[in-house]
Parts: sequence; C-alpha cells; structure tokens
Amino acid sequence: MTAPDTATPKPSFFDAMAVYLKPRVLIVLFLGFSSGLPLALTGTTLQAWMKTSNVDIRTIGLFAAVGIPYSIKFLWAPIVDAFDVPLLSRRLGRRRGWLVLTQLLLLAAIVFLSFCNPATAPGLVAFGALLVAATSATQDIVVDAFRVESLPENEQAAGMASYVAAYRVGMLVSGAGTLVLVSHLQDTGFSLEASWAAAYLAMAILVVIGIMASLAATEPDLSRQVEAQHAGLRRENPLRRAVDTAVSAFVDFLRQEMAVVVLVFVALFKLADAMAGVMNTPFFLQIGFSLAEIAAISKGVGFAAMLAGGFAGGFFARAYPLARTLWTGALLQTLTILVFSAQALIGHNILALTFSVAIWNFADAFGTVIFVGYLSALCQSPLHTATQYALLTALATVGRTIFSSGTGYLVAAAGWFWFFVICTALAAPGLLLLWWLQMRGHFKRLEPKKA
Repeated sequence: MTAPDTATPKPSFFDAMAVYLKPRVLIVLFLGFSSGLPLALTGTTLQAWMKTSNVDIRTIGLFAAVGIPYSIKFLWAPIVDAFDVPLLSRRLGRRRGWLVLTQLLLLAAIVFLSFCNPATAPGLVAFGALLVAATSATQDIVVDAFRVESLPENEQAAGMASYVAAYRVGMLVSGAGTLVLVSHLQDTGFSLEASWAAAYLAMAILVVIGIMASLAATEPDLSRQVEAQHAGLRRENPLRRAVDTAVSAFVDFLRQEMAVVVLVFVALFKLADAMAGVMNTPFFLQIGFSLAEIAAISKGVGFAAMLAGGFAGGFFARAYPLARTLWTGALLQTLTILVFSAQALIGHNILALTFSVAIWNFADAFGTVIFVGYLSALCQSPLHTATQYALLTALATVGRTIFSSGTGYLVAAAGWFWFFVICTALAAPGLLLLWWLQMRGHFKRLEPKKA
C-alpha cells in the first residue's frame, strides 16, 4: 500500500494565478493561438466558402478528408525529433527552428489557398487545404514538444489551460471572425471571390503572432541537451535515422514501469465524455432546438464555460498532487454527462440547455487540462518528446474516433436518457485503472517533477 498523496505545499491563490503571467506560459498561450487559427480554415470556414461559391454539396462533403493529417501526424513526428532544420536550428535552437519553419510554411500555404477559387478549381482548393492541414498538424507536433520541454511539471497544467484557451480563440477568429469579415467586405463593395481571398489573407497575416512568439521564446534546456547528440548523427542515412528514432521512442516508453497499463488508461480516460460529446448536436436537434439556438448557447455560454474550466483545471493542478487532480477531473467530466439525461427528460427548455452546456463544457475542459498535464509528465525523454506525445494524444482520441462510431446504434436501441447513463457507466474501467495505478505508486513517481 502506498502512502497517501502528500503534495508539495499548496500555493496561495495569487501564486497560482501568477503562473499564467510567467514569460514561458505566455509564449505557450500565443503558440496556442497560432495552432488553433488554421483548423477552421480547412473545416467549417472552407465549407462556408465553397457553399457560397455554389460548389456541389457532394464535393463539399469530400473535403472532410483534408483533415486526415491531424489524425496521422504521429507518423512523421519522429522526423521532428530526429532532425534539425538547417540554418534555423543553428541560429534559434532545435525546437524553435522547427517552430519558425512550420509557421512560415503555414503562412505560405494559407496565402496559396486564398488565391484559389472553389467554383472554378476545387481540386486546387483541395490541394491548398491539404497543405494548410499538413503544415498546421506539424506545427502542433512541434508546439506540443516545445511546451512539454520548456515548462516544469508544476506549470504544465497552467500552460495547457492557456494553450487551450488561446487555441479556441484562434478557432473562433478563423471561424466566425472570417465569416464576419467576408460579410463586411461584401457590404463595402468587394465581390464574393475578392472578399474570401482578402479574409484568408488576413488570417495568414495573423500567423505572424506565432512567429513572433517563437522568436521571443528561449530554447528549452532539455532540447539543448540533445543538440550535441544530433551533431554526431548528421552523417547517418536520413531514413534509417528517422526509423531508429521512432522505434527507440516506442521502446523507451515501454521500458517504463506498467507501460502497457498506462497506455490502456490513456485510451480510456476520456472515453465516456468523448462518446457523449460526439452525439450532443444530434441530441439537441432531436429534442427540438434550432441550429441558431444551439450555436448561440455553444458559442456564448459554452465557450465562456470552457475557458473557465480550463483555467480552473490549471489552478487545481498547481495546488494539488497529480493523482488527486486526475480523480477530480475524471469524476467531474463523468458525472456531468448525466445533465444530458436530465435534459432528455426536460426536453426543449433554453434555460436547462444553457445550464447543461455550461456545466458540461466546464467539466470537459477541466478534465482535459488535467489529463494533458499527466500526458506531458509521461514524456520524460527530450530525445523523443514529439514522437511520444503525438502517439499518446493519438491513443487518447480512440474514444472519439473508434468507439464513438457505434453511438448512433446505441441511441436507437436505448433512447437518449439511457444513452447518456450508459456513457457515464463506461467511465468505470478508466476509473478502476486510475485506482490501480495510484495504489502502485505510478503517480507518485511522476510527482518529483512537480516539486
């Protein structure tokens, strides 16, 4: 039996809040904005551009495939770990060199996409969107590695809270912000085509925020330790070097105690709320809410609650031991699923939906920040940070990408009330593994990094 968690002394409220103003946390915040900005440009915003350009709805549906690079980015993450960027890495450092390179490529890709026309050249638009998605996914790999290596463990949750908040703001700017800008430009006399091109160019300019943050940052000490090792490997075959990095990253992780159990726990931790979350919009529509009502509540109260939950998670993670924060996040994100069961009984009621969306978004963001702090603590080798973190986050999405595929059949068989009850019950295996790992001191072994 392990000793109960005895945390490092709890910081005061002002100490806990002051962490968000530390330069390295602020750098992560601006990098979060840069990471969130491109997502809508290849998703909902691009769909709106194509729809207003009278592109066939079947073609628009096919464009969902341009988001594939975000799901398979772990395949090229070893390249980021294995190689340095010529010139840039020499001047800026290993991680910052990759940051600036990916951001410059992202800026160029968005500019290229802005000059395409969905009505006359949808194939070229698809190519441009794929370029944006690929460079954006690569930027995410580097930003994650930079964040993990530059922040001490007791600042990881705060850094992630800042990152998530800025990421959502970036998505909001490139989503709703782009649509507002296009509408305004049309009102002032621009053609539809020129309005969209100008709006995308404006989004490209905003990538400069991330570039400035990368230039203002300092190279993580952990990354500097690897640079000497890279210098001795530059004559190796590039393909062999990348493969060796991928294999060694996997082997290095499996050497950790209880590694397989940890991987299963990572896959199960967000399973319940991922399965519930994927069916939220169909649920709201079926019980009588309009798209306008759903959008107003989700973008308003839901967005504010998400920001509050993220920062609350960061505050809590700094004040309490890792195991306690994971228990709090797991129970909170699980039990709040039941508000949707209550909503199924209440039916169409704006006040009830506002409460349901607010509490669920708060709990989901709280749990996400806590969980990402834990994933960051698992990546202990600066040689493999990008690869290991990309693999862990890919595994963490199993609930959303695989198990969620059958949720429609579950709803049809059980109804909405029992569907959300079942989703809540599906958290049990993850909670059991959380208890099992805690009893064997897994989280305590990660705790010294919080000191």
